[in-house]
Amino acid sequence: MVTVSVSTIEAELSEDERAGLELVRETGGIHQSDFWKELDVSSRKGSRIVESLVEKELVDREETVYDGHNTYHISPTARDLDFTLLMAGDMLSPFIGEEEVDPNSDAFSQWIMNLAYEE
Repeated sequence: MVTVSVSTIEAELSEDERAGLELVRETGGIHQSDFWKELDVSSRKGSRIVESLVEKELVDREETVYDGHNTYHISPTARDLDFTLLMAGDMLSPFIGEEEVDPNSDAFSQWIMNLAYEE
């Protein structure tokens, strides 16, 4: 199996694909019905751009209902996200997860201290 780096794949994107990927990254996710309008392309061309980005594993596409219509939600792939903003040293933010975090807790205080002394 040949692995190709994301930067190599991105270097080979068309101008429209690059603009589409940038839009998805900037918004953190967008409905396909808004995607093609924002790019000022036809819905058909917008669909082709999304299909190409999904094939290249640069975005994820999930069926959804938006404004009463079936559409897709387009989001950046997980490998495209920068998790370093959630880190303080080697500690992950205590706000990641399902449970509610007490801002007076030791875990939160420790995370803030790590963040403050990271520099």
